[in-house]
Amino acid sequence: MKVAIIGTGHVGLTTAACFASIGHEVVGVDSDREKLDRIIRGEVPFFEPGLTELTRTQIDSGRLTFTHSIAEATQQAEALFICVGTPARATGEANLVYVEAVAREIASSLPGYRLVAEKSTVPVETGEWVRMTMQRHNRSGAEFDVASNPEFLREGNAIHDTLKPDRIVAGVSSERAARVLREVYEPIIKETGCPFLITDIRTAELIKHASNAFLATKISFANALAAVCERAGADVELVTEAMGADLRIGRAFLHAGAGYGGACFPKDVDAFIHRSKELGYRFGLLEEVAKINEQTRASVVAKVRRVLWNLEHKKIAVLGLAFKPDTDDVRNAPSLDVCQRLIKGGAEVRAWDPQAIEEAKAVAPEINYCADAEEALRGADCVVLMTEWDEFRRFTPAKLKSLLAHPIVVDARNFYDPAEMAAAGFTYVSVGRPIVGEVPSRK
Repeated sequence: MKVAIIGTGHVGLTTAACFASIGHEVVGVDSDREKLDRIIRGEVPFFEPGLTELTRTQIDSGRLTFTHSIAEATQQAEALFICVGTPARATGEANLVYVEAVAREIASSLPGYRLVAEKSTVPVETGEWVRMTMQRHNRSGAEFDVASNPEFLREGNAIHDTLKPDRIVAGVSSERAARVLREVYEPIIKETGCPFLITDIRTAELIKHASNAFLATKISFANALAAVCERAGADVELVTEAMGADLRIGRAFLHAGAGYGGACFPKDVDAFIHRSKELGYRFGLLEEVAKINEQTRASVVAKVRRVLWNLEHKKIAVLGLAFKPDTDDVRNAPSLDVCQRLIKGGAEVRAWDPQAIEEAKAVAPEINYCADAEEALRGADCVVLMTEWDEFRRFTPAKLKSLLAHPIVVDARNFYDPAEMAAAGFTYVSVGRPIVGEVPSRK
């Protein structure tokens, strides 16, 4: 089948390469010619494990091509997937100007029937606006269908989540649209047996926002629970492990830490709150979820103050800048917020990340970025671990102790074992667990 993917960001390029890998003829579309030139050369402009290799393989096979022209793609493809950005406005609502522009250009170029599927995360009722926009600009009078086909990709696991999804949601308004979407995904369905859920368009749009909002809620619940555990002298890791053993709850996303970040959760929670208000419902639960997430970031800085007393003239190493491991994405990353708060408090921050240094420099140039982790750690008064990259495991307590000026660790991801840190003589503060080492009591 001939398929077009409009937008070559994280979702778009991953989807394009994966669809080509299951046998479709895919054309990727992006207005950024320089970006497309890089991709055609096999240079993926962001870090996603395995995607560079998969993209190069599909380009070499001839199944994956690229163009800057939506009109050209519309001529070629029977199904077009909109994967452009939907950034947040200052009010929290999603900015859908790019979605509208794509719908307008597709409609102006229709040579015959086409299925146009929203894959970008959009608020409920966007499909209606896409349909009306296309009707207004459909010069040829050709038939078309609009559908909602939300993505559920995790950065760092995007290829797996595309080819081995938990479910595929097809929000459609006609049997024809359902058939076309089913044909696109048939190789994946046959391989995995995953559910193919057919709904109306509005329901599909809500499924995506509701899913991300609920996962964000689990994260904020774990962090609120951690605050209680710290005050009670309990261990949040043991509490959430026991909770997660209950199949009604589950362990996924029930991890205390530095809070959620990235391109999706903060934006989608805010957009869901805003859209709910427009529909006449105040989603107070999600307002509290967002508030807890902000408090969680501030609590990391409070932990640093707890072990260092004053921040002025302190050298603080920060390990990890990406909002999660296996990505270079620093959008809404808790690490940058924490670094900026520490700098504002008078500290000298030395930061390092295996993948996200250049991305972080672009948005937070005031941070002192180091050439490697050892440079960041050497002579620091304290280290703050903000991203749980697996390669940080080489920094054993003994290794940390040999580099730091003082054996003090603030672990915002519960990466280390408190017993090991205690045995090594560290002052160790994590999230929702008793403090190791000597720190003035607050009682």
